[in-house]
Amino acid sequence: MAVRPAWEVRENEGATRWFEFRLAFADGARVDALAVVGGGCVCVEEVRAQPALSLDDLAVLADWIEESVAEACGAGPGPDGWGGEGRRARPARPRGAEGRLLVAQEYRAAQRDGADPVLAVMGATGHSRRTSLRLIGQARDAGLLSPRRARR
Repeated sequence: MAVRPAWEVRENEGATRWFEFRLAFADGARVDALAVVGGGCVCVEEVRAQPALSLDDLAVLADWIEESVAEACGAGPGPDGWGGEGRRARPARPRGAEGRLLVAQEYRAAQRDGADPVLAVMGATGHSRRTSLRLIGQARDAGLLSPRRARR
C-alpha cells in the first residue's frame, strides 16, 4: 500500500491531515482512497476501486487505512517532513489463549457492572468494534464465554 500525505490544515492547537492511499494488485485491480485524520480519529472520505469492493472488503480496507495512517502520523517526521504528533498506542495485549482470556474477563466484568461489554473490550484492546467483536467470538469459540442467545 502506498500512503502519501495530501495536505494539512492547522487550526489553533490542532491539525487536520489528509492522506492518499493506493493499493495496486498484480491482476490490474486498484483501490484509491482519501482519508482524513483529525480530532483523534481517522475517517475515510473517498474510495474508488476497480473492480468495485464489497462491504466486507471496505471494512478490511478501513482497518488497513487506519493502521497505515497511524504509522504515518506516529513514526515522527519522515523524509517529507510529515509526522509530528505521536499516535495513541494500543495497549499491549497478550495473544493466543492469554488474549482470549483477557477479552473474556473484560467482557464479563462489563456485564457485571452493567456496561457495554463490546465497548469494554474495545477499550481494553484498543481495537475497532469489528475487531473486538471478532476477538469476543474467538473467546466464545474457546469456551471462555457463554454462547450467544438466539434472537427471536
